[in-house]
Amino acid sequence: MKIKTTVAVNFTVLMMFAALYGCGGVPLEPWHTEKLTEEFTQDKADEVVSFADYLKLEDRLFNELDEKVYAQTESGPGYVMDRYSTGSAADPRQKAPNWNRSFELKTENPQGAVLLIHGMSDSPYALRTLGKALNKKNYWVVAMRMPGHGTAPSGLRYIDRHDMAAAVRIGMRHLAQKVDGKPVHMIGYSTGAPLALEFSLDALEGNSTPIPGSLILISPAIGVHPSAAMAGFKNWLANIPGFGGMAFLQVQPEFDPYKYNSFATNAGTVVHRVTRSVASRIEERAKTKPKVVLPPILVFKSTVDSTVTTDAVVDRLLNYLNPNRHELVLFDINRYSIVKSRILIDDPAPLTDRVMDADNLPFSVTLVTNANEKTTKVVSKHKLPFSADASKTKKLNMAWPPGVISLSHVALPISPGDPLYGQRAPDNENFLFLGQLGVQGERGLLRIPADWMYRLRYNPFYDYLEQHMLEWIKSIDNENK
Repeated sequence: MKIKTTVAVNFTVLMMFAALYGCGGVPLEPWHTEKLTEEFTQDKADEVVSFADYLKLEDRLFNELDEKVYAQTESGPGYVMDRYSTGSAADPRQKAPNWNRSFELKTENPQGAVLLIHGMSDSPYALRTLGKALNKKNYWVVAMRMPGHGTAPSGLRYIDRHDMAAAVRIGMRHLAQKVDGKPVHMIGYSTGAPLALEFSLDALEGNSTPIPGSLILISPAIGVHPSAAMAGFKNWLANIPGFGGMAFLQVQPEFDPYKYNSFATNAGTVVHRVTRSVASRIEERAKTKPKVVLPPILVFKSTVDSTVTTDAVVDRLLNYLNPNRHELVLFDINRYSIVKSRILIDDPAPLTDRVMDADNLPFSVTLVTNANEKTTKVVSKHKLPFSADASKTKKLNMAWPPGVISLSHVALPISPGDPLYGQRAPDNENFLFLGQLGVQGERGLLRIPADWMYRLRYNPFYDYLEQHMLEWIKSIDNENK
């Protein structure tokens, strides 16, 4: 009896804590609660076979979004920053194309193809600039809108990693048909990275086609914080009356036209499961010592990342792979700024030193860092696999912008010239700008959270990333000729 009472008391306390911690009294809007039935799921894979089928279903999905969310949301001058308010500055439907949707960039006589896979809570917008650069180099490009994305945050409440995997398979089959045996590469950003790895593992095991020519992983979600494992329990609590707020890890105003600010608890569960599954499969495959563990991989990563861990990229991915086929590009913090200010809480130098000093790594490493601590100018330091010699230094003719101390998880694929997230606002005053705002005043005054504005949203070294990527893909294609 005493045991039952203790269990009951503990459960009650847990429920009270969950209610206080998870709900927070923030009201849920239609974009948090409406379930869109026209979304793609793996159960629809029998009827949605081709990319054309996927686009037709997407048309119906966005019509449903108009009816269930936009039509239920007020509009007018007072809602100029509301994404789901018709005609607002944040309404993505006001501009063409709507980059929340899947897109295809065609070319005559393509030399290859590339599938773009965005991250969790993102949209195809995040990789559009890279996609355009590849298309100019004569690659046929497709960006798949992952299920649950580009519409409303409620979509992330119902997605499953198998739904996203099924969408990836559709995109890869489509591209393989367009290039007729030429290489099809994959670019995975954040959660898009484990999805690309999962597809590659399936292809190498004979369960999907084609085998990718290479993988370019940007801010890859290989390892996430252990607390993500609790998301499943929190999501279960959301089914209890009065605990609807538990369906979200955070609820914020939706002012970003191409990315959700609110984050569903289920999304955290999905990321946790897919990263664990992929890491386990890579480890098990490496133990069998196959000729190829994975296709050639190029990783771009900031040494500081509040979303995913850099250690996991080394320990759970690159260290398991075949030698001499892979590269890790690390973007260091601004050493000049940090030395001058001395405000740093956690210096990533131990990680950087570990990678750069090791002579047993089976992959090459390039570090983009200050030329020295007395300048903001940056150089690249490169070392080969199984070597600790990083003396090969190259001037990049780039420098840290004033006030920028590091990159961020979301910054890497975004150009400084991006009209939404970039370094400077466009000349058009009617264009929404969420980049380097530089706004100061009293706290609690703005609808945009302070930590949101603090986070860098563009990559000052984007040109280097783009050029390095293009050269990488070209070298891989030349090897396969």
